[in-house]
Amino acid sequence: MTSETPPGPAPENLALWLPKRGRPFEVGPAPYTRPGANEVVVRARAVGLNLVDGIPGVGYRLILPWVTFPAVIGGDVAGEVVEVGPGVVRFRAGDRVLGHALGLERSTNRAAMGAFQRYVVLMDHMASPIPDFLSFEQAAVLPLQLSTAATGLFQRDGLGLALPTAKPPERRETVLVWGGSTGVGSNAIQLARNAGYRVVATASPRNFDYLRGLGAAATIDRNSPAAVDELVAAIGEGPLAGSLAIGAGSLPKVMAVAARAPGGKRVSSAAPGLVTRILALRAPRGVAVSGIWGGALKDNEVGPAIYADFLPTALATGVYRAEPQAEIVGDGLDAIPAGLQRLRKGVSARKLVVTL
Repeated sequence: MTSETPPGPAPENLALWLPKRGRPFEVGPAPYTRPGANEVVVRARAVGLNLVDGIPGVGYRLILPWVTFPAVIGGDVAGEVVEVGPGVVRFRAGDRVLGHALGLERSTNRAAMGAFQRYVVLMDHMASPIPDFLSFEQAAVLPLQLSTAATGLFQRDGLGLALPTAKPPERRETVLVWGGSTGVGSNAIQLARNAGYRVVATASPRNFDYLRGLGAAATIDRNSPAAVDELVAAIGEGPLAGSLAIGAGSLPKVMAVAARAPGGKRVSSAAPGLVTRILALRAPRGVAVSGIWGGALKDNEVGPAIYADFLPTALATGVYRAEPQAEIVGDGLDAIPAGLQRLRKGVSARKLVVTL
């Protein structure tokens, strides 16, 4: 398919710019970027907020040292396709989509691909159509959290599990998700269940029903002094297929469970890379720990397997839910900084979203 170019002059774009590391955000004009091969341009209608979006200047030096400034950040976007580039056959102008915006990835590093602007360039294999019954606001909760969970579960350097399908076989193995009520955990539970695995997850007791609704077979209080023992008991004969460690303080406990439970000893950690590497030095004998980089799936088979092969039908049929629930914290690009400040105070079983 050749590029579908809107008639008339290019639309006027506006972005939330990060001028330099540690500087305040600024709303200002941005160029409208035409899509390249296998890319689409989306008119953003809602964006999700993630902790990485509000990291301090020193965080950029440690986590994202390659980012060039001024930058447009943000990983979660939902909106309407306005233009498609050469080679795109899955989408056409007017389609309602969600997508993982990848402007901060080392291999892209493009302001045009950051979510916090009116017109966002997306890779077509990292976007999915959304059904009419799903609002842009709720769809925007998914992308980065979905990608992070999928990377940890399915990439060969993660747990290497079988990919989700429309009708997965029921498997004997169990997947442990520590941090089930987080955004990443909510998606990990659903992805693992849609791949046929039994899931055991942790959360605060007030979120147990939420986790069960996502498909968890057993729920354990993450604050229980006996959480490790209770998880080992809940896994039972298993065997364990692998474990995800999500949230502060989770990795040592998950490693302890993996060491004791029968089955797989692989653990995927959502902690920052340096933290994961340091804690992994204390891994019990036989336990293998890998870090998760949520954008890595764009470069391998997992990205299209999730966004092109699985998610469109799963969302449309209700097999997969856009979770956690969106909480709208403002409208317009200038509402994003205050939303990020609120996010840093902590949320549970919710995702903060800004409408555009």
